[in-house]
Amino acid sequence: MTVMTERKQQAVSEPDLQNVWQWLEEVPDPEIPVLSLVDLGVIRSIEAQGGELVVAVSPTYSGCPATRIIHEDVAAKLREKGLSAFRVEAVLSPPWSSEWISKSGRKKLAAYGIAPPQASGKPKACPQCGSAQLELVSQFGSTPCKASWRCLSCLEPFDYFKCI
Repeated sequence: MTVMTERKQQAVSEPDLQNVWQWLEEVPDPEIPVLSLVDLGVIRSIEAQGGELVVAVSPTYSGCPATRIIHEDVAAKLREKGLSAFRVEAVLSPPWSSEWISKSGRKKLAAYGIAPPQASGKPKACPQCGSAQLELVSQFGSTPCKASWRCLSCLEPFDYFKCI
């Protein structure tokens, strides 16, 4: 299969697809810029199909306001790298899960001050001081995928990325 650039035809092979994954690791999530779209796990697949590159993207939830921006940012990165024959497709099934956030992404969240999602549905520790003495402030945080918590040890508020 091939992908057309604006100047010439370019064959897409497995190493080329690996390059595309690396390129998309450079694209930050618009709501949590410390995470790449690859870290967040919303890039579902990258394939060569019928002469074009197809990037499948899952929104974090069906009403996510950043979905359109994510698609535009993926397209902009591909154009920046010289590709013109591509599609960015939404994939809704199976729905995205916070389990898809990479280990690296979870570490980046914590370093940024956002507690990463836990199977228990609540943060394990304060991302500022590491204390487990926490209280829920609100199920609704700065974005729909986050909740507001406060540490009872250092008294700092912080976001918790909800388990979805």
